[in-house]
Amino acid sequence: MNLLELSCAPQHGAAPLAEQTVKQLLAGLPGWEIQGIELVKTFPFGNFHDTMAFVNALAWIAHREDHHPDMSVHYNRAVVRFSTHDAGGLTLNDFICAAKTEALLGRP
Repeated sequence: MNLLELSCAPQHGAAPLAEQTVKQLLAGLPGWEIQGIELVKTFPFGNFHDTMAFVNALAWIAHREDHHPDMSVHYNRAVVRFSTHDAGGLTLNDFICAAKTEALLGRP
C-alpha cells in the first residue's frame, strides 16, 4: 500500500487499527514509534529557521488532509505526534500523514 497516494477520510465512530496492522504500517516508517496511542517521531534540524519551515509545511499538509498532529516545536527539532482522537487510537489517517511528513524531507 502506498500511503502517499491515499488521502485521509473522516473517522467518526471508527475503531482503532488492530495491533498487527499497526506493526505492518510502522515497518514502512523508519524512526517512527508508538507511544501509548500515538505515532511519534522527533525531527532534528540545524537551526530554528529550518525547524519552522518544516512545521509550516507540515501544517499545510495537515490542513489539506484535515488530520492534525500535536507538535512540540523547539529551536532545532520538532516532535510530531499523530493519533485519531475520534477513534481513541491509531487509524490509517495517522500513517498516511506520517508518510506525507517523511516526504517533506525527501524520504519515501
